[in-house]
Amino acid sequence: MPSEKLSISLPASLMEFIENYKISRGCKSRSQVIELALELLRYQELEQAYRQASAEVDPDWDLTVGDGLTDETW
Repeated sequence: MPSEKLSISLPASLMEFIENYKISRGCKSRSQVIELALELLRYQELEQAYRQASAEVDPDWDLTVGDGLTDETW
């Protein structure tokens, strides 16, 4: 996948965490550590969106479920 270069400034404590994570987890680069972190953030956002969507109530669903068909019809 093509990549783009990005320059960011982070506190020393986060840079130390990234470096320690890279070494302890065997990551190839700091970029890979940040990529993993961003993927987790993306997953967290997606999970939250699914949770919100599943909490929505669709009144038309009750009409569809009660359309008169039973399990035996299938």
